[in-house]
Amino acid sequence: VQLQAYGGGLVQAGGSLRLSCAASGRTFSNYHMGWFRQTSGKEREFVASISWKGISPYYADSVKGRFTVSRDSVKNMLYLQMNSLKFEDTAVYYCALPIAGTTVLGGTYWGQGTQVTVSS
Repeated sequence: VQLQAYGGGLVQAGGSLRLSCAASGRTFSNYHMGWFRQTSGKEREFVASISWKGISPYYADSVKGRFTVSRDSVKNMLYLQMNSLKFEDTAVYYCALPIAGTTVLGGTYWGQGTQVTVSS
């Protein structure tokens, strides 16, 4: 499995960004695919995930109502629409597959990460 995340960048607080993750290889159709983020000195934290069929999304409380996760199973793509960005959303964002709801598994694959920087 290879995961390629892109779409990060520098944005002002209140702005929007859309992250994309292209997946190749095994599809893990019974599991969720999701986004995690990490800032320097902190552990990687869950952001959002969605099932293979593009339903049953999960969100971290900190992003509910601002971020929307979606999936295109035909194109094998995962997206994260981030609106009303806050300074504290600044992090490296990683896509991950497979995950169980919000939980990383022993065999979870990770993308290379894409930097999101929100200026206050």
